[in-house]
Amino acid sequence: MADEQQERGARIAYLVLAEGTPVATADGQRIGTVRAVRADGQKDIFDGIVIATDDGDRFVDAPEVGDIYERLVLTTLTADEAARLPEPEPGPPVIDVDPGPGTGDDASGPARPA
Repeated sequence: MADEQQERGARIAYLVLAEGTPVATADGQRIGTVRAVRADGQKDIFDGIVIATDDGDRFVDAPEVGDIYERLVLTTLTADEAARLPEPEPGPPVIDVDPGPGTGDDASGPARPA
């Protein structure tokens, strides 16, 4: 368990979730990477995440986002449910996710509204 926790990193808030973070099903099967966070930053309401998958961008609704770690997002989805995720539709504002270290941006600050 300690090794698994080390791999995932610490739990974090959606506001500092980095683009490119792996996203997995409840049993740990990788389904994509974070492309964007959807939220209303003014009201601190998390709507979900847009993920890049082999089949294009998909939307994971907030209730389906389980735990957010520094290096992994675990959803509450099964593999079958993940395969049926919808494409993102126009919705709440997208919060510009932190691009992570080594990108030339200041990765130490919080996400910035897009």
